[in-house]
Amino acid sequence: MQKGNIGVTTENIFPIIKKFLYSDHEIFLRELVSNAVDATQKLKTLESKGDFKGELGDLTVKVKVDKDTITISDRGIGLTAEEIDKYINQIAFSGANDFLEKYKDDANSIIGHFGLGFYSAFMVAKKVEIITKSYKEGEKAVKWSCDGSPEFTLEDAEKADRGTDIILYIDDDCKEFLEPAKITSLLTKYCRFLPVPVAFGKKKEWKDGKQVDTDEDNVINQTTPLWNRKPSELKDEDYKKFYQELYPMADEPLFWIHLNVDYPFNLTGILYFPKIKSNIELQRNKIQLYCNQVYVTDSVEGIVPDFLTLLHGVIDSPDIPLNVSRSYLQSDSNVKKISTYITKKVSDRLQSIFKNDRKDFEEKWDNLKIFINYGMLTQEDFYDKANKFSLMKDTQGKYYTYEEYRELIKSEQTDKEGNLIYLYATNKDEQYSYIDAAVNHGYNVLIMDDQQLDVAIVSMLEQKLEKSRFTRVDSDIIDRLIAKEDKKEPELETNKKEILSSVFQSQLPVMNKVEFNVEVQSLGENASPIMITQSEYMRRMKEMAKIQQGMSFYGEMPDMFNLVLNADHKLIKNVLADSEGACNTEISPINEKLAELSSRQNELKKSQEGKKQDEIPQAEKDELSDIEKKSSEEKSKKLGILSEYASKNSTIQQLIDLALLQNNMLKGEALTKFVKRSINLI
Repeated sequence: MQKGNIGVTTENIFPIIKKFLYSDHEIFLRELVSNAVDATQKLKTLESKGDFKGELGDLTVKVKVDKDTITISDRGIGLTAEEIDKYINQIAFSGANDFLEKYKDDANSIIGHFGLGFYSAFMVAKKVEIITKSYKEGEKAVKWSCDGSPEFTLEDAEKADRGTDIILYIDDDCKEFLEPAKITSLLTKYCRFLPVPVAFGKKKEWKDGKQVDTDEDNVINQTTPLWNRKPSELKDEDYKKFYQELYPMADEPLFWIHLNVDYPFNLTGILYFPKIKSNIELQRNKIQLYCNQVYVTDSVEGIVPDFLTLLHGVIDSPDIPLNVSRSYLQSDSNVKKISTYITKKVSDRLQSIFKNDRKDFEEKWDNLKIFINYGMLTQEDFYDKANKFSLMKDTQGKYYTYEEYRELIKSEQTDKEGNLIYLYATNKDEQYSYIDAAVNHGYNVLIMDDQQLDVAIVSMLEQKLEKSRFTRVDSDIIDRLIAKEDKKEPELETNKKEILSSVFQSQLPVMNKVEFNVEVQSLGENASPIMITQSEYMRRMKEMAKIQQGMSFYGEMPDMFNLVLNADHKLIKNVLADSEGACNTEISPINEKLAELSSRQNELKKSQEGKKQDEIPQAEKDELSDIEKKSSEEKSKKLGILSEYASKNSTIQQLIDLALLQNNMLKGEALTKFVKRSINLI
């Protein structure tokens, strides 16, 4: 028996491995199984070159769990005593820090090699044994044993067949790894596509009312995964089946892209565009990264452009640099090349589908647009390609490219300044009346109902598309949505406007962080008597504040709405006439008083023109202050009279509630009162 010391420094390798090299305990199983597969692959290579003359036989890597141990066994090349000394002992001769320093810049030289992966065993084991026999003729079997300290033993052993058994005596605080369900889960996660069969236990069958083991190995992996096969030999059904294997509960994907490149880097894989019913279902980290069929991670930021992390699928590349634990990506020029390649493949595939089967592309657009819009927003070079096949959808369900839509609307939707006005709605049902008015006016209305991205898309397109502006269809009255020419409409007298504004303003509900401004416009007899609009600018700023940092100021501001009264409509005319008739006796003397005060105020201000404050007599200053106070008091009296009248006018309340209802703003008690009032009016 040989005894020895792994490290000669006071700082040995094992604490460093546990603290820095491997961030997740479960990695040990991936490393040990992939090392066993590597040893098996090497034997197959030797056999193919004629350097191994024996029978390969069954090459299945086997994992076994007992009461206190986990054993990983292979029938690969095995190790001699000298090789154990080289790969297991000498790896730490220079001390742990030197070891980490040595491999930090060349992790690929370590990944897949026996030594490093082997040491991950000490994350979960209090003692590890290696029983191994080399494939070389005349070599004896040997046993290496270590309890995680710098001390080890190496001795002859009994082993009839070539290959290696690694036995882990599991530490007390890691007993969960002795549960068969846990091992099955880890093997499925990390080893399901390794190129050599990996078995855990035996397949089971029902017999005499219970499950019993059969004689057949329970192989958990597919040795030839779909992404390593030629696209020409695969059918759509193969891709769909593989997708269901990866994501068992997912809907059928929209389509897929098979990646296969061997220069200037090696990359294979399959990326799927998932079917998404709503933005809530968006999930990142669904792309699995493999290195030579060994699972590495599902966090692929840096390799896949940000917008494509929404895709699902698999990427496999030995040229993606990893740190020594295979857990995290490192920066490298190859990563940038791979990212650029993937972006190009995706855009080419989308362009191909659009050109070859536009109908199919349009049918998938509602699911596709979030990927494409996100890509255009976050990646300039993708916008340059995608704007040729990115679509706009109108409220009639028709689809247009950007150029097609521009041609469609330029004759009717160009304003007096030469700007092309894109009208859009965010909810076809809630904004139906506004859409209907626009369509009847000869306009086309887009539907932009993606609350997460369409606000940003609108802002981006206003910068990208020449002389173009987007306006939501309910942001103004129809005649002002697209200003064609300056029109002088007959206006209502100022005092009549004031009466209408006052009676309606007084009956508007008090809502949290909502403010209303009442205005009176001549819109024609056939237009709606009352409507609510919201400024495009303020609404968009508030929506941007929800998704963009640094705009919280807008988010704190109240929602500002305009309540527009149509002075030409019969109902508004009736309200005006009734208001004047009911309140004239009381407000006439107030109006006379206000006129007198206003006249005197104007006289004083005129006399003070050109004078400095210290040149104005104090008596005049006091008189002006008194006039302002009295005017305010008289206006309050007038408003009180009009408000008292309005509170008893069911038509005013009904019109306000109708406008609120139309904009989904009438709820709770107010809605119940409206229903009761409507019944009474009927």
